[in-house]
Amino acid sequence: MKLTDFKVLTFDVVGTLIDFETGVLNAIRELGGPKAAAASDYEIFEPYLRGRDKFYGRSSFAFRDVYLSIAQETGYDSSEATANAFQLSVLRWPAFADSVEALARLRKNFRLVAMTNADRTAFTAYEHTLGRPFHDAVTCDETGYAKPAPEFFAYNKGRQSAFGFKQSEILHVAQSQHHDIGIARELGYTTCWIQRRAGQEGFGASPVPKVVTTPDYHFTTLKELADAVDAELAAQHVGKAAA
Repeated sequence: MKLTDFKVLTFDVVGTLIDFETGVLNAIRELGGPKAAAASDYEIFEPYLRGRDKFYGRSSFAFRDVYLSIAQETGYDSSEATANAFQLSVLRWPAFADSVEALARLRKNFRLVAMTNADRTAFTAYEHTLGRPFHDAVTCDETGYAKPAPEFFAYNKGRQSAFGFKQSEILHVAQSQHHDIGIARELGYTTCWIQRRAGQEGFGASPVPKVVTTPDYHFTTLKELADAVDAELAAQHVGKAAA
């Protein structure tokens, strides 16, 4: 299928559109004291992954405990005030530089649906940061599950079918191989991997997947996806004019 054959783009939000790795690194280095300020990305991401695995609840509440877990393991500042400040920083994670503009372009031609493990409170903050581009959104609060649980995808599949859209008309766009690309392919979705960490070692603050799944489409930025859509539309316009 051509990109322009799809009617719905479903998006992972945190990691694909919102740069949570930069948000985590900046907050810990600013709040955690001198040792945290001097820590490498790896020295922060490893205890972060363990802390998030232990405290996997709603993001607008759980990240206080995630931070305290990190601080206990590393010796960073573990005061209540610091943990609370880290929790609030989660709502202020930045968008990737290309997210807002690319989403605005994609919205002109597709139904945009957020599919996020963030809870509704956190997603509301991210949606505002992204310029409110979505026609619909599904969070862990509605599904009762977090990706990569198949139930999350089943919930959204049913929701979009209620609006008249088939699974074959949906392209799932995501950064995380673990949370999205692998399971989406298993469930029969067409997938688009936005490899935000292209050129960097490892998987950063995302869990390491059992295998790296080959997607149907592969870009390193969201802008590249939007550019590819625009190129297809331009070619179609030229073809119609020639006819």
